[in-house]
Amino acid sequence: MKDMGMRISTLWVVVMFTMAFADILTFIKPGALQELWAGQAGVTITPGLLLGFAILIEIPIAMIFASRVLKPGPNRWANTVAAVITTVFVVGGGSLTPHYVFFAAVEVACMALIVWLVWTRRSSESD
Repeated sequence: MKDMGMRISTLWVVVMFTMAFADILTFIKPGALQELWAGQAGVTITPGLLLGFAILIEIPIAMIFASRVLKPGPNRWANTVAAVITTVFVVGGGSLTPHYVFFAAVEVACMALIVWLVWTRRSSESD
């Protein structure tokens, strides 16, 4: 993969799938869905909260495409902002269960690599 946009896009795919599987395994934990259905998730689940989560989860999905089509300057800033927002969401909204900590570490490492790549790329490289 010599194209920088493809590399960054692929890292966003890894982040997206890792986020999805972290949630899937969390819901498999015995009693997790029952607690959620009983409203014992630590917060009240409202349509607005779900919309907020949907927007935050959409960021890595949108970056898969954006990383391939944006020019280098806007790409650099979009990836940086998206990685920071997503990292805060992953770290702040997670749990300390071993599987989640592992997935969060992978996600944060990928996003750190994304930011490093967009800021250290040679100006002659194309997206």
